[in-house]
Amino acid sequence: MAWFDLPLDQLRRYQPELSPPADLREFWDETLSDARSMAVPPVATPVKTALRMINTYDVSFTGFAGQEIKGWFNVPSAAAGPLPVVVEFIGYGGGRGRPHEWLLWASAGFAHLVMDTRGQGGSWRGGDTPDAGPDGSGPTTPGYLTRGVLDPAGYYYRRLITDAARAVEIAPELPGVDRSRIAVVGTSQGGGLALAAAALAGDRVGAVVSRVPFLCHIRRAVTITDADPYNELVRFCRIQPERAAAAFATVDYVDAAHLVPWATAPALFSAALMDQTCPPSTVFAAYHAYAGPKEIEVYEWDGHEGGRAHFDQLSIEFVRKQLGW
Repeated sequence: MAWFDLPLDQLRRYQPELSPPADLREFWDETLSDARSMAVPPVATPVKTALRMINTYDVSFTGFAGQEIKGWFNVPSAAAGPLPVVVEFIGYGGGRGRPHEWLLWASAGFAHLVMDTRGQGGSWRGGDTPDAGPDGSGPTTPGYLTRGVLDPAGYYYRRLITDAARAVEIAPELPGVDRSRIAVVGTSQGGGLALAAAALAGDRVGAVVSRVPFLCHIRRAVTITDADPYNELVRFCRIQPERAAAAFATVDYVDAAHLVPWATAPALFSAALMDQTCPPSTVFAAYHAYAGPKEIEVYEWDGHEGGRAHFDQLSIEFVRKQLGW
């Protein structure tokens, strides 16, 4: 795929004027307060797997509106003493799958919580968490980006981002975790969730890794790529143009570029110049808006891979440095 977005020198200067909703902070404060009021302690149940060097727990915790969210928690079996914990969020359409699919961070010596993605897990990796949100919130285009998009209160990503923030909050309660050292990581949708969780979790987070993040500068993204998931919103507006303004007003509440001015933890981003799924200018918009210390790795010849194994290595080194471990 050829380069299609701004040249790299312009991307490095790209700081668009963003217009978050006036009540954005109030919206998220109330959402998280409601979720916390319904929370119960997380449950981590040991499970037997074929892995000999990693201990696995089946985790349940309460996310949006007190609804149950599943996850896997992998810990090096030889670990002595509390470990830093990496909370990972999953890309679009995927669920938590099976424990042996998540070996990178535990193999590097970290405790590792993988949050299942509500209502997803039918595209490329299985999931176990239903989306218990309102089903009658209006028409949608197949996918998740337009589920409940006519009302911020009933929007799918309000629920999912709340789950992500709650995953960060409950991570210190899991077995063998150093409560003072938490990182959030993810790719694509997971990268957008990592940014949102870092913004909403305050000083709990000590490091952020966001590879080619989704949900960034959404209003621009839908105008420069024909790829899904962003094209789901285009198709929705094409069929129902009279509802386009309401749809965009809703997605403004979950746009990571609007949330990251609240994030202060050191962050490592990646952007890929041939990425049509999450165009590089949208990533740079969030990167420049991010309030904390930040670095960005640019892959000129990658699409949505966003750095592949090279970025994996950089991510481990970055988190280890930021958490002092």
